Amino acid sequence: MIKILYFASVRERLNKSEETMELPADINTVAHLVALLAAKNPEFRQLNEGGQPLLVSVNQTVADGSASLATNDEVAFFPPMTGG
Repeated sequence: MIKILYFASVRERLNKSEETMELPADINTVAHLVALLAAKNPEFRQLNEGGQPLLVSVNQTVADGSASLATNDEVAFFPPMTGG
């Protein structure tokens, strides 16, 4: 199982703050997980289209699509940061 957390506008668009998921054998990177979540949820897919993609952390460390995933990982998605 992995724990997936959603923050800020991501949480609002998906209408949930977290979920747990059994990690399929072929899902072993953040990019694979993003593709799986996008295929399962059109709202998640829209959040990653155009503009800047969502930011992600694995076990509270900022990660990119190539980051490896394993059982018991915590993956968090949050919107791109903006300054002002």
